[in-house]
Amino acid sequence: MTNTNPKVDGYLRKIKKWKAESEKLREIILDCQLTEDFKWMHPCYTFQNKNIILIHGFKEYCAVLFIKGALLKDPHGILIQQTENVQAGRQIRFTHVEQIIEMETVLEAYIHEAIEIEKAGLTVDFKKNDELVIPEELQHKFDEVPGLQTAFEALTPGRKRAYVHYINQAKQAKTRESRVEKHVQHILDGKGLND
Repeated sequence: MTNTNPKVDGYLRKIKKWKAESEKLREIILDCQLTEDFKWMHPCYTFQNKNIILIHGFKEYCAVLFIKGALLKDPHGILIQQTENVQAGRQIRFTHVEQIIEMETVLEAYIHEAIEIEKAGLTVDFKKNDELVIPEELQHKFDEVPGLQTAFEALTPGRKRAYVHYINQAKQAKTRESRVEKHVQHILDGKGLND
């Protein structure tokens, strides 16, 4: 294997679950001439310093995450959007190494397409923040607590979306109010929902 990164070697030595799957994915990805790096506690593969793919191990599956997966054509219908809030990234999930071996040529095609997307300078058209509809309960809290709205607006787009989605999921106004109340200090501290 060319261009291996010692941090990824260390990561692969330590992991117990999805070891064979991660090693096979690494081999396929490196054969596609990507540069191996280690970011966000995961093996990350780049092209001209642009992030293309991450290898992730989850409880139920191992996955490759295409950073700009939303732009891939996906002729095999295998890309998965983790949650409705994920705008760009898409996963291909595996539960055993045989699946990866069977899909090797398909995986390589997706990886090469991801590289071409990067070469072409294509970007994901993210939904604008102004599309966020602030829940009434959060708006009331903005009026009550000085600095809360400013702190909320300073959060990253993903963090703002996560809060709005979480609050709006509650069917009853009382539950929405308690969710807002519970996270006021978090927002003031500049933290996301799960930070």
